[in-house]
Amino acid sequence: SVEHDPGQSGARIPRAPRAHARLCRAAAMDVTPEYVNALLGPTDSFLCRFSANVYRIDCHAFTIRAVEDNGERLLFEIRKDPDESEPALSDDIDDSARFIRYHFGPSFLGYPTIGTSLEFTIGEHPLHNFRMIERHYFKNILIKSFDFTLPFVIPNSNNTWEVIYTMPELDPRLKEEIINSPWATKSDSFYFVDNALVMHNKAEYNYGELDAPA
Repeated sequence: SVEHDPGQSGARIPRAPRAHARLCRAAAMDVTPEYVNALLGPTDSFLCRFSANVYRIDCHAFTIRAVEDNGERLLFEIRKDPDESEPALSDDIDDSARFIRYHFGPSFLGYPTIGTSLEFTIGEHPLHNFRMIERHYFKNILIKSFDFTLPFVIPNSNNTWEVIYTMPELDPRLKEEIINSPWATKSDSFYFVDNALVMHNKAEYNYGELDAPA
């Protein structure tokens, strides 16, 4: 679900100018959703530049929670400093800004349902078919893949994107190997607008005991 503020009911909002769309597609080297969904392992590098984010999508907060029968359990939360400036369309930014490590512990692999909440703003142009494709690998073997789409996001808006993941049941031997192999599980998250890649984030995961050395 998406919550946005402000909104204009019934207003017809044009797509981003063609020049913006061309810039976005050129910066992303014409990487398509079909291409990333066919990848057999994590990418060696980022598939688009920071400047591909011509829609000025700016993430302010992100939470991960376990969805259980008797409620929810918060597993991770990060929130941007409100005084931090909006992202610049500069390719000089270090790639560490779009890479994160998560140490969840072994219990995470036992949750059948995971929920995430992403709070973000966008600039003056609307988002049509805002699509997130998330690919998870363990030692270059695909273990799960997710694909979510928001049909439309209003320009100059504050939004909350709620996503529910149904987690795959892992073979017990594979689960044990994942737990005993910290940081060997990796993911690529690709964000598209109208099939043009605008953002690419990477992550690594540690499912070992939380009190164990990283």
